[in-house]
Amino acid sequence: QVQVVESGGGLMQPGGSLRLSCVASGSIFGAYVMGWYRQAPGKQRELVASITNTGGTNLANSVKGRFTISRDNAKNTVYLQMNSLKPEDTAVYYCNLNGYYNGLGAYDYWGQGTQVTVSS
Repeated sequence: QVQVVESGGGLMQPGGSLRLSCVASGSIFGAYVMGWYRQAPGKQRELVASITNTGGTNLANSVKGRFTISRDNAKNTVYLQMNSLKPEDTAVYYCNLNGYYNGLGAYDYWGQGTQVTVSS
């Protein structure tokens, strides 16, 4: 079974930076997307950024110009570099691995979440 584990959250002042890491254990097969989602209290979970097995990236409009998603295939790790943080970025951030492989079918894994708090 694949496990997805996030880390790097914490408390940061507005304008500061944090880097979140997501490590997926085991072998990953087929086509997949690794995405960062976030959920603030009282709000729906939203997709923040994603990256595919081929390197294509997508960012939510609210974080374009501030956040960057990247990967290190050798370490099975994706990163979310968050710059110019705003209080509105405060949320629990979740890493998601979603993919499909002909020999296995569809798969979907979620991490436990890491808290990001942006406050003065």
